[in-house]
Amino acid sequence: MPSDSDPTRREFIGAAVATGVALSGLAADDEPAALPQVTICGHTIPRMIIGCNQIGGWSHMCRNMTLAMTDWFTTERVTSYLQDCERAGLNVWLTYPDAKPMTALKTLWAQGSAIRPYFLGTLNADGNLSRDILQYKPLWYVHHGNVTDDLFRAGQHEKVHDFVKQVHDQLGIPAGISAHNPDCIKYAEDHGWEADLYQCCLYYLTRPHQEVRAKLGGAPLGEIFLDTDRDTMLGVIRQVSKPCLAFKILAAGRLCDSDAQIEEAFQHALTGIKPGDAIIIGMWPKFKDELSQNVALLRKYGRTG
Repeated sequence: MPSDSDPTRREFIGAAVATGVALSGLAADDEPAALPQVTICGHTIPRMIIGCNQIGGWSHMCRNMTLAMTDWFTTERVTSYLQDCERAGLNVWLTYPDAKPMTALKTLWAQGSAIRPYFLGTLNADGNLSRDILQYKPLWYVHHGNVTDDLFRAGQHEKVHDFVKQVHDQLGIPAGISAHNPDCIKYAEDHGWEADLYQCCLYYLTRPHQEVRAKLGGAPLGEIFLDTDRDTMLGVIRQVSKPCLAFKILAAGRLCDSDAQIEEAFQHALTGIKPGDAIIIGMWPKFKDELSQNVALLRKYGRTG
């Protein structure tokens, strides 16, 4: 990794500060503590959570993009990136329990970091939970969205409910449900499931292709991102009583062609969720300082009072 004395590194940091200040309209000495906060499941957290798709290589684009992300995000870069996030005021990380992110997390903790993770998961083949994640002190445990969608579609939604109950009973931490299909979130809420929070994708990208084909006579190649999905899920988020974490607000990079497009996506999401809700943003700072830009937009549109 380049040091702070490297000219390229200095230029990058200088550009980052300039970008952040310009976008936020704040003084250069504004403190990270100024970030908007919410309280979810008893934890007061920044209103923006660090995502992990770029680190794990889930690009939602193509194989070469996935390989480029995982190649760039070495363990050392993950560690450095999270240090930058924490300096900017972000200290909650949605990640996955694998060697690269967990090595970075342990390195940061050894250095005194206050980064707090949480994970997505499911019941195992025997219908039970693993307790291994407890060693990483997760804030909560959330049922994986793709699996939620699949189980509901197969009429096995009670497995999602069982996950929530087992997280409470066996792990003793808050339990959540993630989904891309807004009907899953509505069902859990309407039936009084004991979920403490919901994680809600703004795009129903797991929608079966046959549904689209039946309406249009054809279907896109790959995942489906419809522009109408965003407001549908935001409507559900506002209706449910539990706190929600909105994710894929940038449609997995499809709304990143310009700064104006990115800003509109942040504004739409942050003003469309409830005051006690938060967003999740994954970043890949190889080509631009996404961190400063995103934090500035959080400051601009994420205030709740």
